Amino acid sequence: MAPAPPMHIAKPKKECECLRNFHCQEQNDCSWLAIADNSEVEDLSDGEDNDPAVDEVIPQDVDLMDEQPDFSLLDVSPPDSSDDDSGEEYTPSDAAEDTEETDSENEIQPNHPQVHRRGRKKQHAENDELDEEDQRHGEPRQNAERWRFVPFRPNLVQFQDGHDGLKDERTGWQPLDYVEQYIDSDLMKLIADCTNAMSLGNSGRSIKISVDEMYHFFGAAILMSCVAYPQIRIFWSNALQIPAISNTMSRDRFFKLRSHLKVVIDYDVSEDKRETDKFCKVRPFMDRILTSCRLQARTECVSIDEQMIPFTGACPFRQYLPLKPNPVGLKNFVLASVDGLVLDFEVYQGSKTLASKVQDSDGLGLGTLVIKRLSETLTAGTQVYCDRFFTTIQVVEHMLKDYIYLTGTVMKGRVKQAMNKLPDDKTLKDQGRGSVSTVTRADGKLCVVKWYDNKPVVMLSTVHSEQPEDTCQRWSKKGKKYVTVTRPSIVREYNSKMGGVDMSDRMMSYYRMSVRTKKWTICMLRHFTDLALVNSWLLYHRDNQENGTPRKSIMKFLEFRMVVAQVFLRKCDVLHEGAHVAEEENENGNLPPPGKKSRVAPIPHISVRSSAAHLPEMMALKSPMRCRVKGCTGKSRVRCMTCKVHLCLQSERNCFAAFHTGQ
Repeated sequence: MAPAPPMHIAKPKKECECLRNFHCQEQNDCSWLAIADNSEVEDLSDGEDNDPAVDEVIPQDVDLMDEQPDFSLLDVSPPDSSDDDSGEEYTPSDAAEDTEETDSENEIQPNHPQVHRRGRKKQHAENDELDEEDQRHGEPRQNAERWRFVPFRPNLVQFQDGHDGLKDERTGWQPLDYVEQYIDSDLMKLIADCTNAMSLGNSGRSIKISVDEMYHFFGAAILMSCVAYPQIRIFWSNALQIPAISNTMSRDRFFKLRSHLKVVIDYDVSEDKRETDKFCKVRPFMDRILTSCRLQARTECVSIDEQMIPFTGACPFRQYLPLKPNPVGLKNFVLASVDGLVLDFEVYQGSKTLASKVQDSDGLGLGTLVIKRLSETLTAGTQVYCDRFFTTIQVVEHMLKDYIYLTGTVMKGRVKQAMNKLPDDKTLKDQGRGSVSTVTRADGKLCVVKWYDNKPVVMLSTVHSEQPEDTCQRWSKKGKKYVTVTRPSIVREYNSKMGGVDMSDRMMSYYRMSVRTKKWTICMLRHFTDLALVNSWLLYHRDNQENGTPRKSIMKFLEFRMVVAQVFLRKCDVLHEGAHVAEEENENGNLPPPGKKSRVAPIPHISVRSSAAHLPEMMALKSPMRCRVKGCTGKSRVRCMTCKVHLCLQSERNCFAAFHTGQ
């Protein structure tokens, strides 16, 4: 019997160490490829059209690993069974593209796992880069690395609906009562005292403004915002004047008060205070509005967003946001309810100043600082909605410590590990509008949803996820019609609860107190006065709706502002020095009772003056009134009984005859 031919055994060129680092340098000779197909190594091979990892998400109770491979022959520890994924992973974009090319050429490729060296190196580099960033921000490394295709089931703390203690006090309130929550007589007295003190210190003469006249100034400014004249001087013109304004305060007096308006005495502000607080000149006014905002009851869903205070003058802390309706101005971070009620705000004057107001602010970014500062008054179980400027993994971790749940859009670079799991933009676009994919973090506290509408949208939440889905109508440019698009739950909730700050901005933009000025202090006072009026009307509208008041009986915002302005104007009964007024007598010939405003008597036409009988009468006045003849500077106690104007009647100056003859 002839001996069997010897078997040829190929010797490996060099020893392979891929079993430890999971990427092989000698792919053709590597024994790693002999591992069974049911191992937990991520399958990066070419996929097939019926791959369940692309078409559907496997439920959580399905166990994909019926058998565990024998790791005794390998120098690798078996994966932890407690962290086993309950769903398969998506095939990466390069594998999907290879599948399409193979199908188009009708070529059959063997289905076996392959290891892509470049993809492995790139993925490890991205993981190392993200781990370093996470460690800098204090984020857990294991949570940032592991994302799974499993259903998101958050464990939430129930929100305790706080009782609105002020609601019982607001029973039967009038519009002025709502406004006085924010702007009361104490605030007006503070402004009047500071204005008088500063005018006396600067010019040596006090402007002599009273609390009632300060109410008149704000009432006139509010009423001017309701009537859109191109110039303020038109409110005092003969043709288009508004008597409620022109009969109460003269034009020059209004401009004088506006130029001297002060909220603090500048000499009492220290240099340290000026350096630490850039808004110290208007701080008392802002704090009064802020205190009233914080007294309002908190709701379960709130939103945080940026708000611009329009101002284009010279200001060291002016900001520019090109996507805002008013891109130039002062930036204000606002916390608002769903219906637009402002609950808290923080005017931005630098990240260092903001960090000094937040506890444990070391290493926190600007978005995290803003969220932590505005969430100080929120209770456990509150759901916060914000945009991509604020949303990070870092702020989510900080909010979860206080059982506050955040939802918002997020930048792709802030969730790199989740984006590696999710399908790419081209894959979702090929699936059509409404396609969605979701990954959940290993601890089950956070999920990332990627939805494709006109373009991909990435959202992060600790409350909402993909389910339950619904449909919405979207406009199709290609078909020139509305189409029905599937929408995940997180998008629906975000759209319905994120617009609180935008609602407040829109309400203020309707009737803004836009007076042209170069002083940022006046701009700030106007803005927060508008904010107080918007909040007051929203509370008034909410209370009347809850009390069952008919819709027609509830005042609109414009009517509400006009009523408040008229009440402010009626409070002013102070006539500044130098006003030319005529006194009115009652039936007994005495002065009008206190509180009744004296009005200027109009000069009758020349035809009336020369045709009727005119007799002079001597008035018992404490001080004589100015003569109404043009060019005469004298004063007289003689008045025409028909024309009701004072005229000089003396031997050397007979203005009475000159007035009635038209000379």
